[in-house]
Amino acid sequence: MKRNPLIPFALIAIFGIGLMLLFSVKGIGDGKEMAGGEKEKPKTEDIANMSPEEIYKGKCISCHGENYEGGVGPKLAGNDLSVDEIKNRIKNGGGGMPANLVPDDKKLAEMAKWVSELK
Repeated sequence: MKRNPLIPFALIAIFGIGLMLLFSVKGIGDGKEMAGGEKEKPKTEDIANMSPEEIYKGKCISCHGENYEGGVGPKLAGNDLSVDEIKNRIKNGGGGMPANLVPDDKKLAEMAKWVSELK
């Protein structure tokens, strides 16, 4: 029984083309999802129920580090800013920090007090 040596190559080519088409279709769907932007940002009502540490983990950790040691942003642990200065920085931004990260005034005060107490 003589076998055709081109059959395995043909099967690989057909299988490969099929996979390529499948991944292309999947990629189109993923691209549309990624182009949609970020997932929903927490609403003000959601922030009202969060602790300062939860707000930090959701909005601040990428710049100020897991242990408040700084990174892109300055270190927060052991800072010598007053509560009002911290509140002003969180509310108005500046120095590369975006403004209005904590839109709720009550949570803003809690967040500023919490940051001032970090050691």
